[in-house]
Amino acid sequence: MDTASTQIVLVLEYLVKPIQIGTNLALVQLMWCILTGSFLDSRGAIHSALLNSQYDRKTIQRCWRVVRYGVWSIEELLLRWQLWCEEETTWQPHSHGGWQPVAFDITTFWRPKLKKWQGRGFHRIAGRLMPGVPVGVVVRVGQIDGQRIPLLLKLLRASKTDTDERQIEKKLLAHACDHLAPHQVGLFDAGFNLSAVQAAGVTNFVVRMARNCVLRRNYVPPDEKGKRGAKRKFGDCVRPLARQYKEKKTPATAPDKIVTFTQAGHTVTAHGWSNLVRYDQKANKQNAPVHIWAFHDPRYLKPMVLATSLSASADVILNLYLDRWPVEQVPLVAKQMLGLQRMFVHATLSVQRLPELALLMANVLTVTAAVLPSMPSGYWDRHPKKRVVGFGASSSVLNFAT
Repeated sequence: MDTASTQIVLVLEYLVKPIQIGTNLALVQLMWCILTGSFLDSRGAIHSALLNSQYDRKTIQRCWRVVRYGVWSIEELLLRWQLWCEEETTWQPHSHGGWQPVAFDITTFWRPKLKKWQGRGFHRIAGRLMPGVPVGVVVRVGQIDGQRIPLLLKLLRASKTDTDERQIEKKLLAHACDHLAPHQVGLFDAGFNLSAVQAAGVTNFVVRMARNCVLRRNYVPPDEKGKRGAKRKFGDCVRPLARQYKEKKTPATAPDKIVTFTQAGHTVTAHGWSNLVRYDQKANKQNAPVHIWAFHDPRYLKPMVLATSLSASADVILNLYLDRWPVEQVPLVAKQMLGLQRMFVHATLSVQRLPELALLMANVLTVTAAVLPSMPSGYWDRHPKKRVVGFGASSSVLNFAT
C-alpha cells in the first residue's frame, strides 16, 4: 500500500473511531470502496461496487447492512472530519475585509424510477422538477498551500414527501440564521430568493440576483405641491441593468456610486446602490437596508448583480461571492469522479445515507489530495508538481480515485 492509500485509511479510521465495533469496520470498508472508484464500474450498484473491491460475500453483506441498519449518523462523521482537518492540516479559512465566507447550496441525486418517493429537485437543464434526493450542503471556504479548498460543515436531508426544494431551502436558511458567526457571511446563488433570506433572519449575506431585478429606495420623495390623492408609501424603483422587451427599452437607474478595481489582471467596473428595500416593501426606517452591486467584467458578456446586507467595498463583495463556487466542487467529485451520480438503493434510510456518505468522501478526497505529496500521472511524469485544477484540487493525487 502506497503513502496516499495509507494516509487515507488512517483518516477513515479516525472518522469511525467512536462508532461501535463491527459497524465501524463495515463503514471503513464501504468508504474505501467509494474512494477507490468502484462505483464507476458498477454504475451505482452497491453490491457490484463492493464485489469490484474484491470483498468476500460476508463482507459485502456486512457493508450493505451498515447502510440500511447501521447505528451511525453523518453528523458525528462530519464533526470528526472537521476536527481532523483542524489538527492534521494547514487549512485556513479565507477572509475578505474581515469577513469569512460560508457557502450554501442544494444538490440533487436524481432517482427518476425510485418508487414510493415523492422528493423532487429542480433540474437546471430540463427546466423543471424531477424525482430525486435533494441534499443541503454547507461548506466553509479556505485554502491549503495556496489552493482553495472547501471544508464540509453540514449536510441537511430533505423529506421523501417534499415535492420541491422549498423545505430543504428553509432548513438551510434556518441553519444560516442559527449558526453563522458574527464575522461569517452566508453566500447564496440565484436559487435563493432575497425575500426568503431576509424572512429567515440571516443578517450577513450575499445573494446573486436576477439581471432584471427591481428594488426600491427606502424613502419616499416629498410630494409635489398641489398634487392631490393619497401620499406615496413606496420609494422610487431602482433597476441595476437596462432591459428591453420587444421595442420598449427601459434604461438602468443611475448608480449612487461607480467603483473600478483590478480583479485577476482585469479592470472591473462596479455600479452600486445603497439603502434599498425589496420591490414589495414600503419605505420604512425599520427595514433592513440592502445594497446592490452590478459588476461589469470585460471577460464576461453579461454583468453580475449581487445583493448584500454588508456595508463593504465592491471588491470585497465580489471576492466573497467568488468564494461560493467551491461548494459546487463537493457534489462534482461525488458524482463524476466517484461515480455516485446514480444509485441503486431503495430503503428510505439508505436513499438518504448513501448520498451523504458520497459527499463526505468527496471532501475527504479533495483535502487529502491537497495535503499529500504529488503523485506522477504516468511514467513520463518524472517531476510531478501540484497545480490548481478546477476548484483547487491537485489532479495528480486525485488520480487515486480512478
